[in-house]
Amino acid sequence: MRRRVAAAVFGCASVLLSYPGERYSEDLAAVADALEAIPGGPARSGLGAAVDWLTPMSVLEAAATYVDTFDLRRGVCLHLTYYRHGDTRERGMALAALAGAYREAGFEVVPGELPDYLPALLELAAASRTGASVLGEHRMALDALQLALAQAASPYAGVVTAICGALPGPTRTDRQALRRYRSVGPPSEKVGLEPFAPPEVLGRGVAIGPTRR
Repeated sequence: MRRRVAAAVFGCASVLLSYPGERYSEDLAAVADALEAIPGGPARSGLGAAVDWLTPMSVLEAAATYVDTFDLRRGVCLHLTYYRHGDTRERGMALAALAGAYREAGFEVVPGELPDYLPALLELAAASRTGASVLGEHRMALDALQLALAQAASPYAGVVTAICGALPGPTRTDRQALRRYRSVGPPSEKVGLEPFAPPEVLGRGVAIGPTRR
């Protein structure tokens, strides 16, 4: 039962944290229906509040709000490896490892797009326990994102709170990493770099789907 509820939370959150597309109204209606599978509590309240907030907006209004929140606001980033690794060589290795995790779970990352994009990781987490485990490895980044959104008084904060509530709590290492991030920010490379990730995992967002074999 717990796994089923967590999968519903991840699926709803993936839609709400994705850039609004042509099926924006239908997607929000589908999330509203899917909330019925989530028991009352903070997760359902946070997701439901986001649906209520977004529903009156046109696609253009929702898109502008999304860009203002996730593209223009300092400290708010949906690419989770950035919080721990910044734009360093280590981030490139982390992205490559994530792409491998998608493949092992039977999914593929669209060429030219990043595998650490939160809505895509949520899709993976909704589809498999392996994906949920991979998402949980980025608990520090999720907590940092939630804090930044809460400080901005964004209803998106409730969506990230719901995600965190469906995962195991932070470890001591997670808490230490969060304190370090909030104190000094993400690490930066000390020497000149080639692009931080191989071409096959570079890009703005990500889409995933079952691997065709």
